[in-house]
Amino acid sequence: MRVTQSMLSGNMLRNLSNSYSKLGKVQEQINTGKKVTRPSDDPVVAMKGISYRTELNNVEQFSRNIGEAYNWLDTTDDTFDKIGSALQRANELMVQASNDTTTAEDREKIDSELQQLRDHVQNLSNTRIGNRYIFSGTKTTTPPYQAGTGYITNDPAFEKTIEIEVFDGINLQVNTTPIKLFSEIDQMFDQIGKDISSGASGKQLSSHLSTIDDNMNKLLTTRADIGARQNRVELMDARLQSQEIIATKRMSENEDVDYEKTITEMITQESIHRAALSVGARIIQPTLTDFLR
Repeated sequence: MRVTQSMLSGNMLRNLSNSYSKLGKVQEQINTGKKVTRPSDDPVVAMKGISYRTELNNVEQFSRNIGEAYNWLDTTDDTFDKIGSALQRANELMVQASNDTTTAEDREKIDSELQQLRDHVQNLSNTRIGNRYIFSGTKTTTPPYQAGTGYITNDPAFEKTIEIEVFDGINLQVNTTPIKLFSEIDQMFDQIGKDISSGASGKQLSSHLSTIDDNMNKLLTTRADIGARQNRVELMDARLQSQEIIATKRMSENEDVDYEKTITEMITQESIHRAALSVGARIIQPTLTDFLR
């Protein structure tokens, strides 16, 4: 086979083009910090990257859901804490009112404060997060207590739960449905007011102490359930944080370049490219005049 000058020049140009391409790819990896910038660079790495990124996006979405769950449960617990304080104060006032040495005028003053506590509980029962009432079941746009009509206890929607997905296939109830308890507390305050206004004796008024105590126990039971769900959310949050670290590490190992290795590869490729240019210059250099000498 006869090897001509044009064949040598053509091979040299192809080799230089391949060398430029390899050098450009290494430089691009260093600039972007990624092994691949397009799927054609390495389809396997690209497909794994899509899978890991999808997993990480899911973790991030669940983390946002966890934040929403925290918001609902923390707000609910804080509301119940304030209602508990109101009932504790009502208990103290009723102890005073049931004392036979307390005058009718003093009992009227006590009742005035008790009715303020009643209004306070009514306001707390209409607590909202954004524009959603948290104690209205699935009817979050409707307040559980409405002036003139009282608490809505005959609508099944107010007893329905709201769940948020906090992990793949795991849903957690974030709302509490204490509409009946709120109604019982409101009726208790109403009956206390009627008894004081009618001039009931201290012994008759003392019977309300057991009602207050019963409602406080129901409130504590509800708070215990909220606390248990808060603990569950914390556990899921910790699990998600670990999952995020794992997914991020996997994605980094799959996509990110090893800078030391890549820089070494670039230096090697530069040396090869310079050698190719040097050899190419010697191949192209001879002319017809050089052959005739």
